Amino acid sequence: MDALLSPAIGTVLWTSIAFLVVLFLLKKMAWKPILKALNEREESIEKSLKEAEKAREDMANLNADNERLLKEARAERDVVLREAREMGDQLVADAKASAKVEAEKMIENARVAIDNEKNSAMVELKNQVATLSLEIAEKVVKERLSDQGEQEKLVSSLMKDVDLN
Repeated sequence: MDALLSPAIGTVLWTSIAFLVVLFLLKKMAWKPILKALNEREESIEKSLKEAEKAREDMANLNADNERLLKEARAERDVVLREAREMGDQLVADAKASAKVEAEKMIENARVAIDNEKNSAMVELKNQVATLSLEIAEKVVKERLSDQGEQEKLVSSLMKDVDLN
């Protein structure tokens, strides 16, 4: 049993030679492709990380651009709304001013029409009063002059009033 636990020189020598041959074969055939594959993998991971970082930066830039565009759109919207509100207020003010001018014109036209009607009524009233006065005077003169003596008396008093050169 001791023989199994104690190494024999020949076994150690052949095991060492076999190990060195396997090590040499692995170094010649397996290490280079394995190291190359590991290096390629490391480079692809590094490249992917750089691309991910670049994509993250691009996304941050896009978000910043989106925020800037959104702010500009909001500012433009506010300007358009303010201009529309001002334009609406101006239209209302113009409409009010126009309505006021029209109302003043209508009132002035009504005043002129009323004055014309009033003057026309006054002229007609004066004409009627004059006509009535003439009719009354005619009746009075007819009554007073129906008598011959009265006629002669009137003619002589009128003659006295008239100055004959």
